[in-house]
Amino acid sequence: MRKTEIIGLILFVVGMSVFTILPFSSQYRLSEEQLRSSVKDIHRDQLAELVQPMYGQTYTSTHSFLTAYSTYFQPYNNELKAKQAWDQVIWDDYGFVLAKAAMDGPSKTNPWASLGLSIGLIVLGGIMYNLGGNGSSHDSLTHTGVFHSSLKNKGLLGLLTGSYLILFYVVLYWFPAYLAPLVWMVEPISQFLSGGPASQWFLYGLVYTLAIGVMGVRMLLKYRGNRYQQLRTASLIFFQTAFAFLIPEVLVLLNKPYFDFKNIWPLDYDFFYDYQLDTFISSGGLGLFMLVWGILLIVVGVPVFTYFYGKRWYCSWVCGCGGLAETVGDEFRHLSDKSLKAWQWERWMIHGVLALAVVMTALTLVNYFTSFSLLGQVTNQLHSMYGFAIGSAFAGVVGTGFYPLMGNRVWCRFGCPLAAYLGLVQRFKSRFRITTNGGQCISCGNCSTHCEMGIDVRAYAQQGQNIVRSSCVGCGVCASVCPRGVLKLENGPEEDRIHEFPILIGNDSIKLRS
Repeated sequence: MRKTEIIGLILFVVGMSVFTILPFSSQYRLSEEQLRSSVKDIHRDQLAELVQPMYGQTYTSTHSFLTAYSTYFQPYNNELKAKQAWDQVIWDDYGFVLAKAAMDGPSKTNPWASLGLSIGLIVLGGIMYNLGGNGSSHDSLTHTGVFHSSLKNKGLLGLLTGSYLILFYVVLYWFPAYLAPLVWMVEPISQFLSGGPASQWFLYGLVYTLAIGVMGVRMLLKYRGNRYQQLRTASLIFFQTAFAFLIPEVLVLLNKPYFDFKNIWPLDYDFFYDYQLDTFISSGGLGLFMLVWGILLIVVGVPVFTYFYGKRWYCSWVCGCGGLAETVGDEFRHLSDKSLKAWQWERWMIHGVLALAVVMTALTLVNYFTSFSLLGQVTNQLHSMYGFAIGSAFAGVVGTGFYPLMGNRVWCRFGCPLAAYLGLVQRFKSRFRITTNGGQCISCGNCSTHCEMGIDVRAYAQQGQNIVRSSCVGCGVCASVCPRGVLKLENGPEEDRIHEFPILIGNDSIKLRS
């Protein structure tokens, strides 16, 4: 390792250590004023009375604070549920907002210092490590020793990394109160961008965007000899930073609905939820534009762009999930299973999620336009189930936490409903394909090893078959790592896109002139 790499690694480890320790470095002291300023008007008086014994008490940990809150609050809710007084039940989870309001610690008193010593050092260390490592490599595409790496091949470091990511996502989605100290340190940034307080989702968005940016530097260096891959990486960084993070926050600052213009149903599965539709309609011209924009992307944008460019126009150039997989998860791309069984599981699961999303959305719209007279609150229960199973557990916990275990596009391969929708269009009605020249293939296996979608590219190349797999995201990495130029990304006529029979290679496949 070069000196720059060593220093970068040290800074990264220190930053990660501070980031991990900060949630345990605070205490909590709740006042009635803090409570009343944090909860909704309809719940203020009732909650203020229920948790009155907590006022002025000092709690040395998040766990003790939440335990006390649950002790005073939960019996009230349970009693109402037992009486089936559903209209009086407090469904809102105020654990996070109260923990944030009552917290006292270094990240609240010195947010910029905490931010610099944690996320700041992580970013600086990551950039230095990437510059030192990839800048010294003569062959930027080499994955020498990748199968002997503890981190990159399911070793101890890989298991620890995966476990850390899984734990972070679990806490983020279901126990956000434990992240209150981390949320406080990004409070100044949130106030600057949106004019409002930071939430666990703002923390997540910031970390997510910085991760793509930092590891995007690595990808730009890795593919410094390939302009196509560099442009693709730059596009992913841009769309995540501008469209997924900055623009939605600025919209909130301008008192407009939070909206990610690049997100598309069914990936944006709550786009047609009743509260979303009401928000769009009640927000005037811009809200109606957001609604029309989202619908046009679904019914016009996806088919048209996929026809001309395949699903790569979104999955490999725009999508934030793909951006994280391409950058942070790049070192784990070889771990994707290329077996036939994995492909069969992939098709059943991803198309099942798409079917579920379509049914859920259809029921939601029917219920919405019938003023909830047909199905009542059934759709809300369906939303909760889908959000928990697909939106949280699958997309977040499994989709990212399993990078070191199953490769970097677990969510894209097995769970993303938009990927399934794009894949169906690409498979049957698209000009995009990857063509192969089987006579030049030397069976080195680079293409299959580097394919993050679990496609055995070499098998297609050996037979001279075009690759028109619905799962292919058209990233072009297989073509970039091919030493013989066997693979080529093309947008051509639909004729002869799919060869049902293999093309023989060797003397029997050619005719010699006499």
